[in-house]
Amino acid sequence: MWLTSSSIGRKFIMALTGCCLVLFVTFHVLMNAVALIWPAAYNQVCEFLGANWYALVASAGLALLFILHILYAVWLTLQNYKARGKDRYAIAGRTPNVEWSSKNMLVLGVVVIAFLVVHLVQFWSKMQWQELIHADLTVLPQLEGVPAAPAMGTLFLQMAFSCWWTLAIYVIGFIALWFHLNHGFWSMFQTIGWNNNVWIERLKKIGFWWTTIVVGLFLAQAIVFTVQARNNYYLDNEKLQEQYAEYWNQQAEEMMNDFQVSVQSAMKGLENDPTAAQKAQQDFVQSYGPSFIEKAQLVSDSFEKQCPAGVPSDAFRQMMMLAGQFRQMLGTPAIEEDNTQNNQ
Repeated sequence: MWLTSSSIGRKFIMALTGCCLVLFVTFHVLMNAVALIWPAAYNQVCEFLGANWYALVASAGLALLFILHILYAVWLTLQNYKARGKDRYAIAGRTPNVEWSSKNMLVLGVVVIAFLVVHLVQFWSKMQWQELIHADLTVLPQLEGVPAAPAMGTLFLQMAFSCWWTLAIYVIGFIALWFHLNHGFWSMFQTIGWNNNVWIERLKKIGFWWTTIVVGLFLAQAIVFTVQARNNYYLDNEKLQEQYAEYWNQQAEEMMNDFQVSVQSAMKGLENDPTAAQKAQQDFVQSYGPSFIEKAQLVSDSFEKQCPAGVPSDAFRQMMMLAGQFRQMLGTPAIEEDNTQNNQ
């Protein structure tokens, strides 16, 4: 197959995958702009792009494109290395007009990949991956150990950019990305035949301005995110606190609905047998109570730390009351007073 057996085919794959990555980078910087201008809407975008089928397909497709791009880049580099043989240094020395980025695309790509790994660990692994493995919450040590929902993108911005080294890594990654994309933009068009003198010069200028604008926006966003995170903006903003409160109130409502279903199932068919009903009730409290108390405490702590100005819902109050009853039945200490109680 010519896509793998010839250098032109391999370069075509590089160009095609590179084009898709260019589009993704453009989309990503626009998504980040939403977080910059309207953080509450950013969380809605994160929820929309959660573990839905189209997001999964897009993620799998991007992963495949990245892998193909990397493999073909290594393949082409080794091929060129082998073809030049002992003369590779002399050839490099006789081509002073060749761009520095052109001769170091593989190295720049490695730096970009390392930066991407850090980015995936800080965001993707704590957001979409958590939804894929059906983990409702991600514990954030930087936020006093309280959890965050995978869709709470602003809390992950708070977590990542409150660390001083994050900005340094992102700056290095973005600089490498600029060099890599600046050369790759026009190079992919050259591969598909747009290599006459007129169009190459135009594409180089378009690539330069596009890359500079996109990477410049990325850098500006990273700086603003760092400043805001260091000032606890994503914890203190009232609109964001309303979103966090809405989520935790929803969690409380789901807990109460689950309780109603579980208790009805446990007591089903025992209406005319008081002794069996009492025994079933005791067993239910022993088996269901501890986990309910633990999650209620987690929801209460998270509500207190993430949205102290939020208003608990009726379901939230019912959850707290039921947790107190379970504690009393089990003989465990009562839930400590917190700000959520004051808001009730």
